[in-house]
Amino acid sequence: MRQTRALLIRHAAPEDAARGRCYGRLDVRLSPEGLEQAGALAERLRAIALAAVYTSPSGRAEQTAAAVCAGRDLAPVPRDGLAELDFGDFEGRTYAELEAEEADFFRRWMTSPTEVRFPRGESYAQLRDRAASTLDELRVAHRDETFAVVTHGGVLRAMLATLLHLPADRAFALDVGYQRVSVVDWFDETPVVRLVNGAAADVPAQLAG
Repeated sequence: MRQTRALLIRHAAPEDAARGRCYGRLDVRLSPEGLEQAGALAERLRAIALAAVYTSPSGRAEQTAAAVCAGRDLAPVPRDGLAELDFGDFEGRTYAELEAEEADFFRRWMTSPTEVRFPRGESYAQLRDRAASTLDELRVAHRDETFAVVTHGGVLRAMLATLLHLPADRAFALDVGYQRVSVVDWFDETPVVRLVNGAAADVPAQLAG
C-alpha cells in the first residue's frame, strides 16, 4: 500500500497594516515577528525530507515557503490554486468600513460566510473546489513522497473540511493559526488527517515513525 504525506502550512504572521482588512489577494508581506516565526518553523521541519514545497503566489506565503526551503535543494513552487479567497471589490477595505457601508452584505457574510460571493470576487464554494482540486493534483504528483503546501487560512479550512467530509458551514470550526501545520497521509486513495493546527514544536513528534 502506497503512502503519500502532505504538510499543510499556514503562512506566518503578516504585516500589522493588514490587520482588520480584507486581504485575500493583496500582496501583504510578513511582519518582523512573522519572519522569525517562519525561521523557527523551518528549523523544526529541518529533519523531515520534502520532495517539494508549493506556495500561494502571495508574498506572505512565499516568504514562509522560502524559509522552509532554506538549506534544502528546493525552491518554492507557486500555484495559483493555493491563493487565498478573492474578496473582489472588498480587497483592502476594513471590516469596520464594510459593516458601515455594506451593512446587508456584511451581516450575511458574518452569519453565513460560506453562502456569499464577494462582488467581482469568489464564493467559498469556488475556493473549496480549486483548493481541493489543487491538493489532489499535488497528491497524485507525489505518490510515496512527502511534500509541503504553504497557503492561507481559508484555503486550509477548505482543504481540511473536504478531506474530513464536513459540511461547508463547519469549515470555520477548524482553527488554522499562523505558522501552524496540519498533516495528511494518503494510503493509496484514502486520506487520514493526522494533525490539525499543530504548533511547530509538535510536528516532528507527530511525524515520528
